[in-house]
Amino acid sequence: MSTFGGRRYNFDWRGFITPGVKLLVLVCSGVFFLQTLIGLALDPLTVYHYVIQVFGLIPSAVTHGLRIWQPFTYMFLHGGLLHLLLNILMLWMFGRELELVWGKRRFLNYFFLCGAGAGIIEVIVKTIPVFFGKPPSDIPTIGASGAIFGILIANAVLFPDRRIWLIPLPVTIPMRPYVAVMAAIEFFGTLGTGGDGVAHICHLGGMLVGYLYLRRGSFLYSVRNTVTDWKHQRNRKRFQVYINKHKEPPSRPDRWVN
Repeated sequence: MSTFGGRRYNFDWRGFITPGVKLLVLVCSGVFFLQTLIGLALDPLTVYHYVIQVFGLIPSAVTHGLRIWQPFTYMFLHGGLLHLLLNILMLWMFGRELELVWGKRRFLNYFFLCGAGAGIIEVIVKTIPVFFGKPPSDIPTIGASGAIFGILIANAVLFPDRRIWLIPLPVTIPMRPYVAVMAAIEFFGTLGTGGDGVAHICHLGGMLVGYLYLRRGSFLYSVRNTVTDWKHQRNRKRFQVYINKHKEPPSRPDRWVN
């Protein structure tokens, strides 16, 4: 509560940031703080070797080194303060409203699903050249951007008409075309040489996993309902055939009971 000009204004932090978003911000910030401490205590090469190579996402380390935990740990590492702040800003901008609709538990499950799914897709795509005689990729990927792009696609599906301010331009556009433009940028980014240092495949992977998760009900439930209706009709026909074959003769009048 603050006082200005004799008036009191209440500011509720619970409405500013939701519990799930706050937890993710604290975890990512805490991990980055540990990265910074290790970098100050040791040389940067040691930080790269013992932190990035162990907990970052390296396709060759996952497929050949069996570091199967990397698709789940890479999303909490960040390459610098600006990288961390941008991801936190995106997480707060687009994750808060999503958590208000879904709740903390489902929001966190969705975040981890998109992040891990994006990491697995990154590993699969970067491992394909091995079958053509090329060495496996040893370029690390870090950051929560894959999960955040999954949150973006969720906003496009659930809030398609929500207006987005294009910072720093004084222009707003609906959520759906904004996400479509972001997806197009990432797609064409995958066609480049990859020298921009951005994991475009991981970003697209997060969007793909998020879209499949959101649309699973439309497909799977329709299939389930079709099968259920077919079973219902089949059982109904069997019941009618049984009734027709086992019709009881009319009862005698002397057996009626008053």
